[in-house]
Amino acid sequence: MASESHQLHILFFPYLARGHMIPMIDMAKMFARRGCKSTLIATPHDEPTFLKSIAKPKDLGFDINVVMVTLPLKEVGLPEDCDNLNKLTTEEMRKQFLRAITMLDRQLELLIEKLAPDCLISDMFYPWTTEIAAKCGIPRLVFHGSSAFSMVAEECVKLYEPHKKVSCDSEPFVIPNFPGEITLSRTQLPDFVREETELTKFFDVVKEAEKRSFGIVMNSFYELEPAYADHCRTFLGRRSWFVGPFFLCSKEIEDKAHRGNQASIDQHECLKWLDSKQPNSVIYICFGSIANFDDAQLHEIAVGLEASGQQFIWVVKKDPNVEEGKEKWLPNGYESRIRNKGLIIRGWAPQVLILDHEAIGGFVTHCGWNSILEAVTAGVPVVTWPVAAEQFYNEKLVTQVLKIGVDIGAKQWVRFSGDSVKSERVEEAVKRVLVGEEAEEMRRRARALAEMARGAVEEGGCSWSDLGALIQELKSHKLARTKKI
Repeated sequence: MASESHQLHILFFPYLARGHMIPMIDMAKMFARRGCKSTLIATPHDEPTFLKSIAKPKDLGFDINVVMVTLPLKEVGLPEDCDNLNKLTTEEMRKQFLRAITMLDRQLELLIEKLAPDCLISDMFYPWTTEIAAKCGIPRLVFHGSSAFSMVAEECVKLYEPHKKVSCDSEPFVIPNFPGEITLSRTQLPDFVREETELTKFFDVVKEAEKRSFGIVMNSFYELEPAYADHCRTFLGRRSWFVGPFFLCSKEIEDKAHRGNQASIDQHECLKWLDSKQPNSVIYICFGSIANFDDAQLHEIAVGLEASGQQFIWVVKKDPNVEEGKEKWLPNGYESRIRNKGLIIRGWAPQVLILDHEAIGGFVTHCGWNSILEAVTAGVPVVTWPVAAEQFYNEKLVTQVLKIGVDIGAKQWVRFSGDSVKSERVEEAVKRVLVGEEAEEMRRRARALAEMARGAVEEGGCSWSDLGALIQELKSHKLARTKKI
């Protein structure tokens, strides 16, 4: 039964990967700040991180909470500590993990019965939640953790199959019935698009469930990609609300610092290092939580950064089995040579705080949507190095539409480890985005977009208004449902 109070209660169900959880937590905060009651679903492993992330808004009196579900890992043959996508190392483990997630259906149903939310917002990778929400008599909104550009591009490629009409993998094609002359090659498409796999079937299920849902919520803002937002609504016929960037609801430094994992460096130490640098003089390099580069590629990046002569902050994954400073990829004497010019962070970095600093002049990124949006909001141009997922689409938005970045030359979609790029390309791309007229022009465009992003979430902005319209529609739906009861 729906709540009898006038307050709207939203239940948020994020996918169990950092890149999906972080924006979902931000969205829950955003709804809470607009007067809704927000409840986040977490596993026992992630609950402490969730609680830390919502501590500040909770202290300020906003109605936001966390409830738990337990993954049946043992039942699918996974170790108990494999409770997050980032910990899975083989294809078989990923399949087992997906099975475990699907088995959360009964726990979700019981939660909805107990909490009586007015709406479920669940990740796109939970297609089965559309049926559960319908069974419980509440609307399901799909959270799309990417851009309208990539979502519509994927659909157009699937529908028209332009990749099947070229003579070889490297031959470029234009995405049909898609705003702008956007070119891709077959090698830049996901493997499950190039050929039929189990994942192809899974994404078909995802899309079908999405069509039957109440609509989709996007972590984007209309002014960033108006042609693609319109195409999403008209050509695809999706009811969609563009209410981002979500993370702009976190205004305080401490709140920004506590997004995601615990940082591997003290935020004050990091910001103090940046304070000693000139504006726009530092390149920031980070490839997200999933992408993995081998020792040979990390070595090429290290050599390219040093050869560029530019100052940098470089985030690399920490190997618990290797002592810091003795990694195979690290050139001899590297950290002593770059002591005044470079800062290597092994582990998790307070990315939003770093990008917001005036010393940062560019960002080398894997083109995950969270990172792109954070760069846009900070007014920082990017070097694009896509690896997997929808990242090659995001690269095209950045380089061909927004024109706030340069590509490093990655040509091959791979599931985890990036396309091999030589040190010379790293050196050249870093210089292009930091130094000279081209860099200044990209920076000017990026700053204009940053102003738009911040305006979008302020009262009267496009995202503020879209969120208000969505809340009002959900309230009307709740009222109609309550009358029926």
